[in-house]
Amino acid sequence: MKFDELDQQMRVFETSHDFCVLPGIHMVARLDGRSFSRLTKEVHQFEAPFDARFRDMMLETVEHLMTNCGFKFTFGFSESDEISLLFANDDNSFQRKLRKLLSILAGEASAKFSLLLGAMAAFDCRISQLPSVQNVVDYFRWRNEDAHRNALNAHCYWLLRKQGRGVNEATEAIHGLSVAAKNELLFQSGINFNDLPLWQKRGFGVYWEEYDHPGENPITCEKVIVRRKRLHRDLEWPMKDEYSAFLRNLVTRASDSEPK
Repeated sequence: MKFDELDQQMRVFETSHDFCVLPGIHMVARLDGRSFSRLTKEVHQFEAPFDARFRDMMLETVEHLMTNCGFKFTFGFSESDEISLLFANDDNSFQRKLRKLLSILAGEASAKFSLLLGAMAAFDCRISQLPSVQNVVDYFRWRNEDAHRNALNAHCYWLLRKQGRGVNEATEAIHGLSVAAKNELLFQSGINFNDLPLWQKRGFGVYWEEYDHPGENPITCEKVIVRRKRLHRDLEWPMKDEYSAFLRNLVTRASDSEPK
């Protein structure tokens, strides 16, 4: 059998279950660290419950994904060991084939974070297909609220652990407690949850911003100001309705700037 015939015959098995995201559908990729609890608490001993070194590694990984993977992203969000990336709505990389998007992003994130850590680390990836701007806003509100819930639980858990409680004892002690009770638990030990850094409680984001850059007209040699784009790190989010408005403006502004 000639190679071309064999190639055509075998490609069917590789591509028969290809799924492509429809044009006009918003895509958000969510990457999760695989076994990162063990990686960050047992293997590499990051500070618990939050470590600025780990945060910075996640930020660098987000920026790598947004600038070096060949995809167009509007917004990146990270909390704990997860990253969410909003594709530009006109991104048509690999004809929006899910298997290509998932494998490339998981591989790139794993490689970048491993280089930063100096040891092997892995991410998995899934993609949400969201039909409306409101769905996009709701998605990132969901992850934002998840960050808040996880932060409160983590601070309570690690407070008890540092006080000598075992894993099961600390877990059972906070199970079923109300938000108010958890805040009071922290307050009784001198921790005001409201005063903790916002990046711990609400996650952090990366998005494009325009800025003025001094330049020179190559013909007239006159000094000019040109508008350029760069990634901006945001560690202090607005909350609730203001956060929703921020997200909606970000998505619609990006859509308006895309070629029609």
